[in-house]
Amino acid sequence: MNSLARKMIGHGAIVLFIGLAAGFGLVMSLIGGFEVYPGSIINFDIPGDSRAWARTHIGGITNGMLVILFGLFVHVAQLPNRPASQLYWMLVGTGYANTAFYWGGLFSPSRALTVGDNRLGESNILGVLGFVPAFIFAVVLMVAMIIVARWAFSKQGENA
Repeated sequence: MNSLARKMIGHGAIVLFIGLAAGFGLVMSLIGGFEVYPGSIINFDIPGDSRAWARTHIGGITNGMLVILFGLFVHVAQLPNRPASQLYWMLVGTGYANTAFYWGGLFSPSRALTVGDNRLGESNILGVLGFVPAFIFAVVLMVAMIIVARWAFSKQGENA
């Protein structure tokens, strides 16, 4: 397996790990604390509501799997170096940008959906740090899908 594909899988695993870690936040937000041993819960409030923790948990897992899937695609398709390199930074960047989006949305009343305030709530620095990279990489990911589609429908894609 080439080094770009391996690195994509590694970055995907990191993004997935962060999503899995958010599962602990989800459980703590649902039960209102942390269970030390069966039946003994240390009660505390954790910032963010349970739905936001669920989005952060599932979003991280999904984005990690996306990056891993494309790492495998780059390997199996044996893409030439240029499109493989492009997909590398595009997908790895998307994984981390979306991770920032979910975590920023967790701790921002605006859910990191806009730079400024919106009908959901006020923006803050975490909302901005979540929104801006995710917005940029949403466009970048669409370009990546054009690269993949062009390859898939090309003569080169037929021979893979």
